Amino acid sequence: MIIGSGLIAKSLINIDTKDNLFFASGVSNSLETRNSEFEREFSLLKDALKNNENLKFIYFSTLSVKDQSKQDSHYVLHKLAMENYIKSNSKNYLILRIGNIVGNGGNPNTLFNFLKNQIKNNNEFSLHLKARRFLLDIEDIADFLKSRCLNISNKILNVAFPYNYNLKEIITAIEENVNQKAIYKEINEGDFYKVDFDENIMTFFSGTSPEEYLETLTRKYI
Repeated sequence: MIIGSGLIAKSLINIDTKDNLFFASGVSNSLETRNSEFEREFSLLKDALKNNENLKFIYFSTLSVKDQSKQDSHYVLHKLAMENYIKSNSKNYLILRIGNIVGNGGNPNTLFNFLKNQIKNNNEFSLHLKARRFLLDIEDIADFLKSRCLNISNKILNVAFPYNYNLKEIITAIEENVNQKAIYKEINEGDFYKVDFDENIMTFFSGTSPEEYLETLTRKYI
């Protein structure tokens, strides 16, 4: 069973089974501040857990909970509350903390979509020199779950390609694929956070270099 209709939910269709409940619905905008939006997801999640106690509950959280600069944000506090509720109310769960998703469509404000659109439209933007981000191909979520995770229970996993890209690396890759130079001003600011990855993640992505992974992403989604 899949709850949700967004990018993640659609990516799971081919691995959907009667034994698992993929909760892929909720607040997608990390800058959201309206309590009504968070309460809507919380209510939906409570009902899903209560009405499907016999299913394995798979929830999609965010790696942003590791970002010290966002510890007081509504979005991060909400995600942590969801995680804690699941841990306290489910006997069989798996929580995936997802990195910056790259795919066709989805939220235009995601990092990759934002940079791609700014470059293609010749818009000037600010480049935070100290910022680094973890990327994840949307297709890797289903592939990873199918091959590694559905037999893992009652655990939180950090899920992204295990390399912290700086923004210049991402911008350069996009520039090469759109054959267009980015227009930006450099600002000596930005943040990044360290993430520990489970052996399952390291094995899943083994054999692929950071350069290869980024090149594949830009080829597929530009």
